[in-house]
Amino acid sequence: MHDEHVKEGKAIQRETGKTFHIATRLLPERIRHPTYVLYGFFRIADEVVDDPDGRSREEQARRLAELRAQALGEEPADDPVLEAFAELCETYGIDDEWVNEFLDAMASDIDTDRYETYDDLEDYMRGSAAAVGVMMTDIMHLDDEAYEQALPHAIKLGEAFQLSNFVRDVHEDVVDRDRVYLPEETLERHGADVEDVKRLEFTPEVRDAIAEETARADSLYREGVAGIRYLPEDCQLAVLLAAVLYAEHHRVVRKRDYDTVTVDVDLPLWRKLACLVRTRWHWQWNKDPEAVFRRVSAVPYGDEPADEHHEGEHHGDDRDGGRGALGRVRGWLPSW
Repeated sequence: MHDEHVKEGKAIQRETGKTFHIATRLLPERIRHPTYVLYGFFRIADEVVDDPDGRSREEQARRLAELRAQALGEEPADDPVLEAFAELCETYGIDDEWVNEFLDAMASDIDTDRYETYDDLEDYMRGSAAAVGVMMTDIMHLDDEAYEQALPHAIKLGEAFQLSNFVRDVHEDVVDRDRVYLPEETLERHGADVEDVKRLEFTPEVRDAIAEETARADSLYREGVAGIRYLPEDCQLAVLLAAVLYAEHHRVVRKRDYDTVTVDVDLPLWRKLACLVRTRWHWQWNKDPEAVFRRVSAVPYGDEPADEHHEGEHHGDDRDGGRGALGRVRGWLPSW
């Protein structure tokens, strides 16, 4: 990878993946630079179907086929990120299977606007999320034993990130993409319907369905974080922080009583920095990823009430709008 490849991927991540970018900055350079390229590739493919810019379905499918051929090294790349991604796959031994799984998931977004069961959604996430976890694990160059131990957890963590996005982005997915990622069976179990969501009707039944999927994502985080210990020591904090940041959306969702149907939900910068401060502080004293995640994240463990989990740790941040967090975090990150 050349500097221009890394810079292009970094620019894409800074613009479209601000939450993940904060965590990526904590990775050592040998992993950070490939991560920028991976993320750039993911976003380029994702934008074909999420922001088609007037392309017809046939044109979207044709563009994804071009990206597939370039990513697999079968055709010359027409973008520096695609060129770097093909080289990266060869260098790190990323299996073509996972590149194809990812692009198959992107292609399914062209024609699929709902999922009947969670199993169906999980099949989709094998490409859109699990493949990402596998590729990230591949670039960390683990020995065989650590890789085998880490991989199942990396897949679960990728799915947790994706499911958090689905729970958070119900409104955005309907309005911008005409899609519903809440499984129909979950909605029906609570007496709701996909059409309720498409009409942006936030009912008690829809609320309960979103709460169930949020709890499912909580469980995926607990499984995924358990594997961080198998990663290289200098990568663990960054992956842990990514988990804390993505799971933090659950706290916001719960504060809104799970209404992500009528409004968009996002994390303000001060809240992300507060997560960074808390995570970095606890990591300084305890290098156990699970213990720190349990201490600082929005994910409940055991008998802890989800709606009250660690709420007290935010009061100071709320009063100063995050300015205290911003001051404390300076010096812990490289220059932006």
